[in-house]
Amino acid sequence: MSRLTGAYANGWAIDTPPVDLKNNDKDYHPVFKAFLAGSFSGTFSTILFQPLDLVKTRLQNPSHNVVATTVSGRIQPGMITTFVNIIRQEQIIGLWRGMVPSIARCVPGVGLYFSSLHWLKTKLGKNRQDLSAMEAIVLGVVARTMSGVALIPITVIKTRYESGVYKYNSLSGALKAIYKAEGFRGLSCGLGPTLARDAPFSGLYLMFYTQSKQAVPKEWLQSPTASSGIHFTCGVLAGIAASLVTNPADVLKTNMQLYPEKFPNSFSAAMYVHQTYGFLGFFKGAVPRMVRRSLMAAMAWTVFEEITRSIGLK
Repeated sequence: MSRLTGAYANGWAIDTPPVDLKNNDKDYHPVFKAFLAGSFSGTFSTILFQPLDLVKTRLQNPSHNVVATTVSGRIQPGMITTFVNIIRQEQIIGLWRGMVPSIARCVPGVGLYFSSLHWLKTKLGKNRQDLSAMEAIVLGVVARTMSGVALIPITVIKTRYESGVYKYNSLSGALKAIYKAEGFRGLSCGLGPTLARDAPFSGLYLMFYTQSKQAVPKEWLQSPTASSGIHFTCGVLAGIAASLVTNPADVLKTNMQLYPEKFPNSFSAAMYVHQTYGFLGFFKGAVPRMVRRSLMAAMAWTVFEEITRSIGLK
C-alpha cells in the first residue's frame, strides 16, 4: 500500500493519518491527486532554496545598500557579498526572510501548475512521454499562465518581503496595506513580466525536460534505482537552459513590483536597467536564480514523478 505521508513525517504530517490515494480513486479526482502531488513536491524545495531566491531579489533591487565591486564603471553587487551582508545584518535566519509568502505562493502554485498540466494533457489524450517539443511548450505556457494569474498578489508580497525595503508584519497585513495604498493595481503590478518570465520558463523547461527524457532508454526510466537520478539530472539541465532565457523578464518584474510608481510598465523598467547597468543588468541575480530554479524544479519534478507513480496517477 502506498502512503503519501511517510516521506513527509518529519516536516508536516506527523499527526496526520496516512492517506492511500491509490486505493481511493473513486474519492479523489485525478486532477486533485495531481494538485496534492505537486503541492507536496514544492514544499521542501521552497524551504530549502529560499536563501537563493532572497539573494536574487536583493541583487535585482536597484536601491538596496550592498557592498559592490565595479566592473566597467558600473555597480555590480556580488552574490557572495550579498549572502555575507544578509547574515551580518539579519543573522542566519535572515536568509529565510519571506518564507511565509514564498510557501503561500510556491506550494499552491506548483500544485496548480501540475494539476493544470495534468488536466490539459488529459484533454489532449497524451502523457508527458508522448508530448512533442511544441506541445510541451504550449502546455507548459498555458499551465503556468493559469497559476501565475491566480497567485500574482502573493508574488508581489513575496518580492517585497524579500527585498528588505518593505516592513510588513504579516501576509494578511501586507495584502491590506498594498490594497489600501495602491488598490488592485498594486496587487497585480508586474503581472506582464511575471507571465513573460514564468510562462516561457515553464514551456521551455517542460520541452527540455521531456525531450531529454525521451533520449534516455525506457528501461532506465523504469528502473527503481535509476529513475530518480535520471529525472533529477534532466530537470537540472532543463532548468539551467530555461532560467537563462527568462532572467531579463525576472529583473523587470522585480523592479516593477518593488517600485510601481517609478516603473509603471516594462518599458520604463527596461530603460532604467539598460541605462544603469548595461546589457548585463538584465542578468542580475542570474546565478542564484539559475541554481535555485534548476534545483527546485528538478526536485519538484522528481518528487512529483515518484508520488504520481506511487498513487497510480501515471
